[in-house]
Amino acid sequence: MRTLDLSPLFRSTIGFDRLFDLVETAQRAGEDHYPPYNIERLADGRYQITLAVAGFAPDEISITAEQNVVTIEGNKAEKADREFLYRGISTRQFKRQFSLADYVQVKGASFDNGLLRIELLREIPEAMKPRRIAINGGSTANVHQIEAKAA
Repeated sequence: MRTLDLSPLFRSTIGFDRLFDLVETAQRAGEDHYPPYNIERLADGRYQITLAVAGFAPDEISITAEQNVVTIEGNKAEKADREFLYRGISTRQFKRQFSLADYVQVKGASFDNGLLRIELLREIPEAMKPRRIAINGGSTANVHQIEAKAA
């Protein structure tokens, strides 16, 4: 696999650390494909991550939400008294991380029929939403002219 060396960019950029971390994470993401997952947009600002975790029980999976990252880890205790003739259902340990955009929060998780579903919601604070600013001062004719030009 071809890798990209970002070290020359580190010398000439300031404040782009998170961007470079995302690029490096994207490069490493191609290395492991277990467990398989889907990411869905349910509605505007609502998302769902679904992981296929057959063979795991809910108490063998942990979900950790940190700033802009949700981490799902699975640890399956092996039972020595079992002898498999063929093992096609993988129960190996895993750790999968998803980077979240600003203001995306984990709202809950459910486990059903071997599928782990993680509900995400993007809630932008009122202070960060665009708002219209009234222009004060001058005559009312100037205000109407400004509004007409803006429309």
